Amino acid sequence: MSGTPVIEIDRLTKSYRERRGVVDLAFAIEQGEIFGYLGPNGAGKTTTIRTVLDLIRPTSGRVLVFGRDARERSVEIHRRVGHLPGEFGLYDRMTPLEYLTYIGSLRGGFARTAVDDLAERFALDLSVRIASLSHGNRQKVGLIQAFMHRPELLILDEPTQGLDPLMQQEFTELLEEARREGRTVFLSSHVMPEVERVCDRVAIVREGRLVAVEDVAGLTARESRTVEVRFARPVDAATFSSVPGVSEVTAEGELLRLRVAGSMDPFLRALGPFEVLDLVSREPTLEDVFLTFYEDES
Repeated sequence: MSGTPVIEIDRLTKSYRERRGVVDLAFAIEQGEIFGYLGPNGAGKTTTIRTVLDLIRPTSGRVLVFGRDARERSVEIHRRVGHLPGEFGLYDRMTPLEYLTYIGSLRGGFARTAVDDLAERFALDLSVRIASLSHGNRQKVGLIQAFMHRPELLILDEPTQGLDPLMQQEFTELLEEARREGRTVFLSSHVMPEVERVCDRVAIVREGRLVAVEDVAGLTARESRTVEVRFARPVDAATFSSVPGVSEVTAEGELLRLRVAGSMDPFLRALGPFEVLDLVSREPTLEDVFLTFYEDES
């Protein structure tokens, strides 16, 4: 990774007259990483992305992209960025190829071979009218326009909406290729397994404020795991309630259910005097962690 972050957000605040945008955000995204940006609708994700791209101006704070001020050098920055917004419009009278050619001309040119390769990978017919395309195929057009000029930075907002599982896998492979080539991805998504699978680090935003920035493994390691143990004979839940790290203990005959935070060693030692027939431990997912930040909201 380079010494200068690809994106650096410094005390960014965006306020609207009637509603909150984002408040005092501060984080950085390094070269070559895939960075996930998580939060429910209205949390401020799209506001952040639009400010990074200078589509809206901050109330205070600043954003640097490639070490350059996002407001002062926006045209230069845009040439190096591939952007897929969460909602985008297409020209229905055009074919995908005509639309992509038009977008490429605005950028100063594009490689037709790159478009053909991406269209083949996404199984997209470039010759039909956009008006006839399904939602999923329109999404493919949007993805191709974001990737086709091999940008140094990809900013993707809900990129897999409408895609079937095979196309989602193809998208994941494109992200892995970008990572191997040292390119950077800023990814906003509601699909938690996707984020957990591909992202190096994630930021979680709640009501416009940053509540966590951490690598995925670190976040999930902080959350307790669910454990089920089946014994040869019935056990008393109280036997395990005082074990360090153990909580939410319930026993139904021979079946014991509980949660373990931190090391499993104290709990495994407590099992020593008992005959254990089966033990299942479920590792926490990124979705489990995400929900803990919102568990007091309806």
